[in-house]
Amino acid sequence: MAVPKKKTSKSRRDMRRSHDALTRVTSVGCANCGAPRLPHHVCPSCGWYKNQQIVVKKEKSEEFSED
Repeated sequence: MAVPKKKTSKSRRDMRRSHDALTRVTSVGCANCGAPRLPHHVCPSCGWYKNQQIVVKKEKSEEFSED
């Protein structure tokens, strides 16, 4: 079994972990409704992408109507 001969210093340990930090998720505003969305993705709130409506969204009142 491999056992280290010397203690790993805090500096060396932290330098090794320098690439493990989390990155912030980038978001842009939708050109149609202004809601935040991921770049190169269809807007989840209105369904538009590159000035075209890709997904037709239903209104909330239509989804839960009991008629």
